[in-house]
Amino acid sequence: MEGSLAGFVRALRLAGVQASTAETIDAAHAMALVGFADRASLKASLGVVLAKSAEEKSMHDRVFDLYYSLPVFIDNEAQAPAPSGERTGDPQIDALLDLTDGRKGRDALDAAIRQAAARVGVDEIRFSSQTPFFVRQILAELGIAPLEERLLGLLSETSAKTQAQAKFLNAARDLLQRLARALVEQRFELFGKPATENFMTEVAVRRPIGRMGPPDIERMKVAVARMAKRLSAKHSQRRRIRLQGQLDFRRTLRANAGHDGVPIHLSFKHKRRDKPRLVVVCDVSGSVAAHVRFLLLFLYALHGTVTDLRSFGFSHRLQDVAAPLETLPFDDAMALILREVGGGATDYGQAWVDLRNQHWDCIDRRTTVLVLGDGRSNQTNPRLDIFAELTERAKRVVWLCNEPPVRWGSGDSCMLQYRPLCTHVTHCASASDLERAIDEALQAYA
Repeated sequence: MEGSLAGFVRALRLAGVQASTAETIDAAHAMALVGFADRASLKASLGVVLAKSAEEKSMHDRVFDLYYSLPVFIDNEAQAPAPSGERTGDPQIDALLDLTDGRKGRDALDAAIRQAAARVGVDEIRFSSQTPFFVRQILAELGIAPLEERLLGLLSETSAKTQAQAKFLNAARDLLQRLARALVEQRFELFGKPATENFMTEVAVRRPIGRMGPPDIERMKVAVARMAKRLSAKHSQRRRIRLQGQLDFRRTLRANAGHDGVPIHLSFKHKRRDKPRLVVVCDVSGSVAAHVRFLLLFLYALHGTVTDLRSFGFSHRLQDVAAPLETLPFDDAMALILREVGGGATDYGQAWVDLRNQHWDCIDRRTTVLVLGDGRSNQTNPRLDIFAELTERAKRVVWLCNEPPVRWGSGDSCMLQYRPLCTHVTHCASASDLERAIDEALQAYA
């Protein structure tokens, strides 16, 4: 039972369900109480213990149905061979023929194939191209070699009796092979495919944003949602941090006034950690076209996890883009933002003017301002005076630039002028760079 549950929990984690060790222990207790006799009750019990949201419940049900079910044949041709009264006289071959005898059911055959698959480590499959290898390993573990040797010998003879026996042995071998393949493909769906997708997602996370293709963007939707969730869990809670060893004398005296001043109850000093307040200003002009989709995707994910977040986009004039990011699907929100905000000539100076005139009240000493852009302002006035006023007004101003430092200050780039005014400026080339930069920015609230 423990091995079965461990494999099931591993499949859940690969599918994206955050099942902790404590929840796995609770699942083991639930499985011991419910047992395997009632499949529906077991499925419901494990779902209550391991799934924490509607999305995870859906994943759990899908993985449960796949993990605790017999493999499905690719076609309907894999039937048990017709029974034959004859036996070969070889104990290994006759044992396999007994397993494939359709009159005795499939329980013993399924159990033998599952045990053989466990011994060869089929759960470690990672790529679909490994399927033939694991199928062959399972057949070898079942002891298929003597049957195949006997089959080759019979095929060289031409008598009717030997041809009938060869047909019978070939049918048995074909059934074993099809069952083994079905099991390997089922295990690939459970363990190999999710692991491969996770690996490809990690590759995409580290790939430069400008080199991402359409498949990478689809993977990034999942990866960015996980990043935003991690950042939210780490930074969105307001906490009272106890300062160990720093006694609060006034509170201690007040708390023990009824004990003649004897300090029975001690009070320690605390430091309040505020929830982050973010204002994000994103350049959506043509000069950052290769990065816009990803930057908006990150904003889209943050709006679902960070409570106090204001988002603005600009190419020439600055506009509030929080409404479409909060209410529309991502593709629709991005198309609307690019249509209404993008397309114009970049003017950072005008963006700062619009921010001061229309949204200045959303920035205070608790606000971190994130600027996402390349700092290229098409030779217009960068309005360093307004930007300096912004940095004085905000808690921190962090600029995430998609261009490498060697290009700062070249052509119409104003990055070298903005850099001294910022709290922190960093080159953001990949998704992992962006997550690390935002994490460091939010550390100011710790």
